[in-house]
Amino acid sequence: MISKQDVEHVALLGRLELSDEEKELYTEQLNKILDAARALQTLDTSSVPPTAHVLPIQNVFREDKVGEHINLEEALANAPEREDNFFKVPKIV
Repeated sequence: MISKQDVEHVALLGRLELSDEEKELYTEQLNKILDAARALQTLDTSSVPPTAHVLPIQNVFREDKVGEHINLEEALANAPEREDNFFKVPKIV
């Protein structure tokens, strides 16, 4: 059970200034959330296997294959600036 003092303590830690109405509201809302979590704890999940994801997702990575690539001159053709066989970009510090 969350008390009004708990809400005040968390607000203090978060450097939040709450009115008395907000403190009462948040205390009530947090207790409703905890009640919902308690209700879930009563469910029998012994026949439900543990999962990391709700859908049966598998990696869809493709196998790496050597393929066609563009040549150096094509790659650097539209470069605003180049130095030897490289793109030249401004120095960033």
